[in-house]
Amino acid sequence: MTKHDELPIDHDDPLISFLDKSIKVAIKILAILMVAVIFWGVADVVYVFYQKLIQPPFMLLVLSDIFKVFAAFLAVLIAIEIFQNIILYLRTDVIPLKLVVVTALVAMARKIIIIDFNEVMPMHIFAVGFVVLALGVTYYLVGKK
Repeated sequence: MTKHDELPIDHDDPLISFLDKSIKVAIKILAILMVAVIFWGVADVVYVFYQKLIQPPFMLLVLSDIFKVFAAFLAVLIAIEIFQNIILYLRTDVIPLKLVVVTALVAMARKIIIIDFNEVMPMHIFAVGFVVLALGVTYYLVGKK
């Protein structure tokens, strides 16, 4: 990571110092909430998987059921990536750009997996493809540094 200017921990202006500490508390609260979201999401994945297995035909998943389980699973993985972004930011006060781009790529992969190509317009598909291409180029450029 590159060196950058950060707000000193003991800033001369007490208001700025207080606001900086307040933001850090808010970020810690977000991290706690994200852990709750992750556990809720894991419970949802288990529930969706269980519901799909007990529906006739029993213990068999059709392709649409597999996609629903994948969608729930990938949503949890995205939440975990966001949690990692929050934790890295708390540790370093630097937004981990490469991890943010990877998180966006995982979110787009989820979108592609769950998209119903019969229900969306072609421009929507082109837009998703363009976003994936842009994120891929961004990932490449960020990784080159």
